[in-house]
Amino acid sequence: MLTLLRKLLDTSKKDIDNLQPILKQINDLEPTVQNLSDDELKAKARSFRDRAKGGEDLDKLMPEVFATVREVSKRTTGMRQFDVQILGGMVLHQGRIAEMKTGEGKTLVAVAPIVLNALTGRGSHLVTVNDYLARRDAVWMGKIYHFMGLSVGIIQGQNQESDELGGSYMYAPGADEMGDPRYLDMVPCSRRDAYSCDITYGTNHEFGFDYLRDNMAFSEEELSMRELNYAMIDEVDSILIDEARTPHIISGPSYEDVSVYNQINAVVKQLQPEVHYTADKKNHSANMTEEGMDFVEELLGIENIAADPRLFHHVNASVKAYALFTRDIDYVVQKGEVVIVDENTGRMMFG
Repeated sequence: MLTLLRKLLDTSKKDIDNLQPILKQINDLEPTVQNLSDDELKAKARSFRDRAKGGEDLDKLMPEVFATVREVSKRTTGMRQFDVQILGGMVLHQGRIAEMKTGEGKTLVAVAPIVLNALTGRGSHLVTVNDYLARRDAVWMGKIYHFMGLSVGIIQGQNQESDELGGSYMYAPGADEMGDPRYLDMVPCSRRDAYSCDITYGTNHEFGFDYLRDNMAFSEEELSMRELNYAMIDEVDSILIDEARTPHIISGPSYEDVSVYNQINAVVKQLQPEVHYTADKKNHSANMTEEGMDFVEELLGIENIAADPRLFHHVNASVKAYALFTRDIDYVVQKGEVVIVDENTGRMMFG
């Protein structure tokens, strides 16, 4: 029954069949593109940008662009995109998910659709899972982008657990400014300059936090990102499902009286599980019982805690902290600061 349902609901084969005519166009163009000189290929890339900025439909440009990128890839990296990689790139351009088997070259699959969507000058983002991959793939594929006349930015975080240098960079062939062999062909730049590049590589966390920071900006000069256009996500199941359970939160210095936290902490420490509150770790919830609320009101010397929403919030938050979070599992304390541990990766989330 399940096999039958999969056959009825799975349109993958039909979708691939529908892309075969476009794949044939790309393959038919290959002999012509192979005969072009480097200068002629670069001129062709410039013409693509002019046509895209002039409003030509990217779907119409796709066969020529993909055929050109395939040839440029051969000349600059020694790797030719196979038909399965071309098909994967077409699916990604359409905004859909492409599942590639191990060894089918996901890094190279991304290049053609990233180039195609960067031609308009409005930017393309490639979202990956860690700083190492952002740097490695941007530099590795940077030869292709550079040949096509496109600039490349790299956004890295400042994670204390990573040995990556962190910061913002632009791809620059031959550069050696960082004194680190891993950062060859990269020059440091501002966050804004990295986002102003035609193509920007970075992690989901960095893109997410930069977006939040931009929404807190008071002037245009404080913005890092520009208007969002196109993004491709590597390991989409991990980023949009697993890691999406961990919220991105930006905090700033508090100027409020923090003595209330010590007061509430002293009260909540005296509460007994299953008597004064119930906890459900699976659903990540904790709630005070009627007896618990009466006990808290007695300890605080007030008649109705619900009449003070701010105080009620602090008590509930403290109950959840004690009931749902375990030290050295869900969080650690370093140098007097609490650091949350990512439940998906087991890594500490500094900052």
